[in-house]
Amino acid sequence: QVHVVESGGGLVQAGGSLRLSCAASGRTFSSLSMGWFRQAPGKEREFVAQIRSGGGTSYADSAKGRFTISRDNPKNTVYLQMDSLKPEDTAVYFCAAATSSTYIYWGQGTQVTVSS
Repeated sequence: QVHVVESGGGLVQAGGSLRLSCAASGRTFSSLSMGWFRQAPGKEREFVAQIRSGGGTSYADSAKGRFTISRDNPKNTVYLQMDSLKPEDTAVYFCAAATSSTYIYWGQGTQVTVSS
């Protein structure tokens, strides 16, 4: 079992930045793939970014060039640095952990609101 807790959401103006953090416990953090997902009102949850246990990263097209995912294994934490935020980035952001190819451990989410 892996416990995942997000933090760092809030209200920001368009063009601003936020950094989300996600702490995971219950399993060797360095062995986990970690991902960020988001769900806007009335929409399905969508993939944002992920970082694999080996450090490889991938991003949704909407996040490329603006968001950066990173991990600090000694701190059991993954980060999502979000720059040049747009109103359409407004959503609940979820962190998730995977021991294989499927994300099965999810946090409760943190709200990000970008005002125009």
